[in-house]
Amino acid sequence: MKAIRWSDHDRYFGPFTYASEQSYRRTGIILGSGDGDDYPGCRLRLHAFGRTLIIALPAIIKPAKVWHEITTEPTRSQVIAQGREPGYFEYYEREFGTTAAEGSVHVHYGQQTHDSSTTKSKCWFIPWRSLRFIRHSFYDLKGSLFVDMPQRGRLAKLGQAAWHNHWLVENAIEEACPTATFEFEDFDGERLAAKTKIEEREWARGEGWFKWLSLFCKNQVRRSLDIQFSGETGKRKGSWKGGTIGHSIDMLPGELHGGAFLRYCQAHGMTFISAKAAQ
Repeated sequence: MKAIRWSDHDRYFGPFTYASEQSYRRTGIILGSGDGDDYPGCRLRLHAFGRTLIIALPAIIKPAKVWHEITTEPTRSQVIAQGREPGYFEYYEREFGTTAAEGSVHVHYGQQTHDSSTTKSKCWFIPWRSLRFIRHSFYDLKGSLFVDMPQRGRLAKLGQAAWHNHWLVENAIEEACPTATFEFEDFDGERLAAKTKIEEREWARGEGWFKWLSLFCKNQVRRSLDIQFSGETGKRKGSWKGGTIGHSIDMLPGELHGGAFLRYCQAHGMTFISAKAAQ
């Protein structure tokens, strides 16, 4: 049995996979099985103290298999004429167990379809462990505060028009935030550009009757570099899974646009070329 991949920081020992998860700590035990690249093989997964241990197992449980009938014409008739069944199977992983992380408890008891109407899982939030979102800010090229975004509050209850107008304001503010642009070569030699901006989010402890806990607990703050690429990048580009055209990364203390993006390039086989004029 081959060890099962979990993250970019795995260590493999025969059928065992060990990984550190300092940024997302959870506790629990999950017995699961799957099919394909995303959920390979049967495994027992253990989480504790910011660590994950995965043990590859024989096929104790098998993935869920769901038949999808083709009903549209002329596709259905064409498939039948070819001597094939008019439909296909879709496979989903099966999981049994429970995990607890960041103020929530998850229980899995069957197929995981990622569809709330068919998936076999439940989630409960613990109000005294939950984090409530309190701030979203943008920063300029020197790392100084550019703007604190207006709070959405309960706009959803005021109607679609109020929500839409607030979204327009947010979008305009975000578009006005200063950005930096960098040129780089991807792993395959393709020359691309990346536009970056700095944003920061903050969460406080406790929800509802337990908001007072934030008086005694330190707020959680995450500063990130939002990266938008001029084209598809990454080892999977051009494949059916595809690469990426944008995402964000955590920033280290004291980092600015250039330092964070250079670190990103070094970690992903990219060659930093130059910085364009700031916008």
